[in-house]
Amino acid sequence: MNSQLIDNNQFAITTPLFYVNALPHVGSAYPTIAADVLARFQRLRGKPVLFVTGTDEHGQKIQRAAEAAGCPPQEHCDRVVAEFKSLWQLLEIQCDRFIRTTDPRHEAIVKEFFQRVWDQGDIYLGQQTGWYCVACEEFKEERELLEQHRCPIHPNTEAEWRDERNYFFRLSNYQSKLEQLYADQPEFIQPESRRNEVISFVSQGLQDFSISRVNVDWGIPVPSDPSHTLYVWFDALLGYVTALLEPGEKPTLENALARWWPINLHLIGKDILRFHAVYWPAMLMSAGLPLPGQVFGHGHLTKDGQKMGKSTGNTLDPFELVQQYGPDAVRYYFLKEIEFGRDGDFNQTRFVNILNADLANDLGNLLNRTLKMVHKYCDGQMPAPPKDWSDNPLVALGYDLGDRVTHSYERLAFSEACEVILTLVRSGNKYIDEQAPWSLYKQGQQEAVGHILYTVLEAVRLAAYLLAPIIPTVSTSIYRQLGFSIDFNQQSEIHQLAPFNAHARWGCLPEGQVLGDPQPVFQRLEL
Repeated sequence: MNSQLIDNNQFAITTPLFYVNALPHVGSAYPTIAADVLARFQRLRGKPVLFVTGTDEHGQKIQRAAEAAGCPPQEHCDRVVAEFKSLWQLLEIQCDRFIRTTDPRHEAIVKEFFQRVWDQGDIYLGQQTGWYCVACEEFKEERELLEQHRCPIHPNTEAEWRDERNYFFRLSNYQSKLEQLYADQPEFIQPESRRNEVISFVSQGLQDFSISRVNVDWGIPVPSDPSHTLYVWFDALLGYVTALLEPGEKPTLENALARWWPINLHLIGKDILRFHAVYWPAMLMSAGLPLPGQVFGHGHLTKDGQKMGKSTGNTLDPFELVQQYGPDAVRYYFLKEIEFGRDGDFNQTRFVNILNADLANDLGNLLNRTLKMVHKYCDGQMPAPPKDWSDNPLVALGYDLGDRVTHSYERLAFSEACEVILTLVRSGNKYIDEQAPWSLYKQGQQEAVGHILYTVLEAVRLAAYLLAPIIPTVSTSIYRQLGFSIDFNQQSEIHQLAPFNAHARWGCLPEGQVLGDPQPVFQRLEL
């Protein structure tokens, strides 16, 4: 049904629109790094890419956070948004659109979408009673709550009892259609564990959900009844659509959906899976719009094996982390060390040890020592490659590496991609030790020395290219020392680079290319 509408010759990806009740934390940086890596990878492949992130700025939680800070809600939002943008810049995150749900254009999109759903007969006025978690901005069923009606996600605060007239969306009308979607498109929700969660939830029977609130001033008024404010999730999900508008374009659904819709991938945390995998597709069906290609729910992060939180004092400041260790180190650790889709842990000792082992020792040292030998034995120019690659262990590993890494990136298996790339790098260190070109040079075997050094440097180049979406600054340094004038952080330069199929395959280094001076590409970290 829907998969035929996805344009695989372009790539549009979104992170969650982050709630601005508090400053950005490492949990919001995590999916944004992953989305940036996927966007960079698709740009390397030559695809047109749209990478959307942004902030969700309406609702009671924001209103209360602003009151606690003693400032108007808009001022509070502006201050927090500036912190998000600052962190993304520190992490070398290159989003194409940053959408804010307080953008005036967004209200026009929301109202037009609401009207479509209203005309479909899927909105009605009813009575809402139940326990409401303000932190989740969600009504909770009794079976979901802990003792004293505490939310399992926010156990420090009790849910509030609500009994009020709200507008409802007829989610129950879409039970069979959603079940059909999940059956027809098993890739729609990933990973498999998240898909199973959603199917189990839906099979228990879907209830209509309220899409308006009373006594909440901070939000978009319900078009047909301004005494109600639209529920923050009905409003926020449509930020993905508003973000697709070109600058200065009239805010209509037709304009917003013309170029990039449907989105290829929504990347979200598992705690908001239900909104994206149940509510959102049902709302889109009601409005008669195509569905996104995939919703991927990643896991949660802990620190030293414990849940992070201010109340426990177990926190991890992403600003401090990046400023101390650099963006590439942070990007690499979270994607290499944690299987994306599962919960993962940050431990500083492990962080330092992994970065030193993989980037300083294995990759950086291999380039440095080999480059020094090329300057010493080959006048600083790339030697000729061997005419016969057969029986070469590095070529055997590197020959189809680009295809294997591509498959890993496409499945969001970042740790798997890193591991297969590092296997080539470690084999490069073993190969050069076994071949001992310094001994061959003393024996006058110049051609054999050149072949060995070419082979090792080509392995380093291939590894750097395939790791460039994750560690763009390190990869740039490697490529420049290998004689290429490229900056993987400059999108315009990426487009000028030779096609992906050339650089992602073995044998791209040109004979005779003048190489740069060997410099450490990654400084060893200290605890």
